[in-house]
Amino acid sequence: MVAMLVWLALSVINGSMVGTFLRHSIFYEDPRYIMFIYMVINDAVQLTLVTALYVVSYVVSKILASACCLLIMTAILTTRSTPLILAGMAVECYISICFPLHYSHLCTVQRTLWLIIIILVLSAAPPITDLLISLIKEPPDFFHTSIFCDHSLLFRDRSIYYKNCVFDTTYFSFVFFTLLYTYCKIMLTARAASTDLVSVKKARNTVLLHGVQLLLCMLAFVVPSMQTPLIQLFPRYGLEIRYVNFLLVYIIPRFLSPMIYGFRDEKFRKYWTRYLSCRVMRVRPSKLVTLKLGLQL
Repeated sequence: MVAMLVWLALSVINGSMVGTFLRHSIFYEDPRYIMFIYMVINDAVQLTLVTALYVVSYVVSKILASACCLLIMTAILTTRSTPLILAGMAVECYISICFPLHYSHLCTVQRTLWLIIIILVLSAAPPITDLLISLIKEPPDFFHTSIFCDHSLLFRDRSIYYKNCVFDTTYFSFVFFTLLYTYCKIMLTARAASTDLVSVKKARNTVLLHGVQLLLCMLAFVVPSMQTPLIQLFPRYGLEIRYVNFLLVYIIPRFLSPMIYGFRDEKFRKYWTRYLSCRVMRVRPSKLVTLKLGLQL
């Protein structure tokens, strides 16, 4: 119930952000908000899938391997997308601060859309290769059997583990050095700048928050390797261990995205609060009408 309530709360927040973006065309021409809303949608899909998998592990012990494969592959794709999105957003902050005169030429809507496509392709590479290796190594009827829906039980070949280690090391090294480079360059710009220090400090803090997000994202790849030996040591508390890992890895990082742009960004916050107030005002009259009808009856 706690997991479902947290998922519902975050889904409402993410849905209101997407609604705010779609209602105001002013955000359509800004690469920063296009990348942001892509991250919000990516996080919402990931959270929904992971919550569904988590609930299934409680309610139903086993599901069809082919259905599990679809859920797991989509969850991996969205999980791998997050650090790459953070790198793209950090580069956008770096260009806006260090090359403000060239920003309109370097950061365009078309280039942003191409960047999103590249992120999707890079994020899809690990799960697709997992599937291809499993199709070659596993018996033909494996995907028609029922299994407990877990990545290690679905993609059992040991080569998949080593392959994913290479993918994860490459991706996170690239994102880490991108964030480190952009942060250092923004810091140097902040020291040399004599005007507009507010925007420089905001960009610096944004990149720092992206770094915190990256560290939390790394938990998604470190914790599962620790989860198996913990469950083996304490088999009676297997579901509790999975629950704690679920909160640390998938729930807490999802709270940072609304904070970074939803609350900190003045432009988006203005339209977002307006959207929320309009939604609240629509709900109140309907409740009053229902109450009056109930009193009349």
